[in-house]
Amino acid sequence: MDMGGPLEESAIEAHGVGRRYRRGWALRDCSFRLPAGRICGLVGPNGAGKTTLMSIAANLLEPTEGTLTVFGAEPRSAEAGRRTAFLAQEKPLFKRFTVAETLRLGRELNPGWDQRAAEQIVRAGNVPLHAKVGTLSGGQRTRVAFALAFGKRPDLLLLDEPMSDLDPLVRHEMMSTLMAEAAEHGTTVLMSSHMLSELESVCDFLLVISTGGLRMAGDVDEIRSAHVLLQGVSGGEGVGVPAELARHTVVEYRTSGRQATALIRPDGPVSGQWQSQTPQLEELLLAYLRSPEAPPLISPVARIPGRSSGPRGAAA
Repeated sequence: MDMGGPLEESAIEAHGVGRRYRRGWALRDCSFRLPAGRICGLVGPNGAGKTTLMSIAANLLEPTEGTLTVFGAEPRSAEAGRRTAFLAQEKPLFKRFTVAETLRLGRELNPGWDQRAAEQIVRAGNVPLHAKVGTLSGGQRTRVAFALAFGKRPDLLLLDEPMSDLDPLVRHEMMSTLMAEAAEHGTTVLMSSHMLSELESVCDFLLVISTGGLRMAGDVDEIRSAHVLLQGVSGGEGVGVPAELARHTVVEYRTSGRQATALIRPDGPVSGQWQSQTPQLEELLLAYLRSPEAPPLISPVARIPGRSSGPRGAAA
């Protein structure tokens, strides 16, 4: 299946990016492009390399190997710094500053600062501007951190598990704000989250990282349509993948009692007594994370021009 089309501007391009720590590689041979203007979900288990990738894009870490650019510039450049905002999971803020002082600092450090947008996010949560950051609840501090990120008016917004400490109602409100702001200003968003159902409702692009490598990249709808979820009768416990599925790329095959379920990337019509449907994003992601041996899927829109997807890569 061809997912190609006119080449859009790249918000991020990673060329063989790897980062090594003393304990080993956190990220290895990661190559992809994230087109500008997308809302991208970054998915993977703990320790997969998600935060490492974001930190490289935010100029908090340097890659051990490979290169990464932000709108064509190195992350350490003034141009990339001006266009990028990073909201870390820890949300580091000066606890002795008041909320108003924190926003004032944001205005002084960022030429394109939008005070109205920053204050609107804070006031929507009834966060007192005179309160010191250290006295705020976790959810209130998250609002202040979001206000700093949005107030900068970045072209690329990096969010590392940004809403883990928010209750469901506030999460929904903040996600709506994120979507509205991104749509209005054409902001590219790269957001990591373990809430897979939440990502399905807001993201139009996807990056999946596991064991330090890229497993999947591309447009959400096109990735979903490249897969088929099959349900049928199991041949029994311990029986392998049925012969009629051998011609297809089998991402995962599971049995439970007399029921068999297979997630495949089909190569032509599927024979046999199977019921088929397009998988939900959460089903698809879980299958890839449970099956690290399955061939990666890097769609053309996510590929670096002139570079192959790697020895294990595959096109949709």
